[in-house]
Amino acid sequence: MEYAIIVAGGKGLRMGADLPKQFLPVGGKPVLMRTLEAFYAYNPAMRIVLVLPCDQQDYWQKLCREHGFSLPHMVADGGETRFHSVRNGLRLVEAPGWVAVHDGVRPFVSQEVIARCFRLAAEKRAVVPVVPVVETLRQIEGDSSRTVSRDAYRLVQTPQVFDSALLKEAYAQPYTPAFTDDASVVEAMGVPVYLTEGNRENIKITTPFDLKVAEALAGAACSI
Repeated sequence: MEYAIIVAGGKGLRMGADLPKQFLPVGGKPVLMRTLEAFYAYNPAMRIVLVLPCDQQDYWQKLCREHGFSLPHMVADGGETRFHSVRNGLRLVEAPGWVAVHDGVRPFVSQEVIARCFRLAAEKRAVVPVVPVVETLRQIEGDSSRTVSRDAYRLVQTPQVFDSALLKEAYAQPYTPAFTDDASVVEAMGVPVYLTEGNRENIKITTPFDLKVAEALAGAACSI
């Protein structure tokens, strides 16, 4: 069985908007709806778990009614941190299989990336999509800095896909601030994480500039 846990806990602070970023419209449709549709398009039989803060769930239902959004999904309560939110979502994962954890504000993940991550997870157990760093990096050391090789680094995306039993075991660990994503939680148990190619369009919408890029991406998709 394939599951997708979509984590959407943003407050929209960096966006400078009163509306949480996952609810902002892109191409006339809330970002979060586009994200859920990407996974449904990959596999309509997939069980989708949307993790939302309790105080945003009524508004989400209102948006669903307004947009006629009837894609099947379950809703779990958001937690104090992303770690706690994912752990709450995992409580709705019952059958053995594979679980993708994805940021709710990444609506442009490609079908190829989703499919490849699930396929590789069946073999590797823990798979994370990444993209190369294309700009020069400098490491800050006190008041000075130095150039470091960008070839040694990758930018991490989602969905991060895992064997469901492995991920549940990982999230049974006590929380630590070092857990910045799901891969870091799994690695804390000594389990290696396999990297695979992501897609550059799979941006995380967190700033007004990101929103402009998202509008362009949505427009390009509609024109194809």
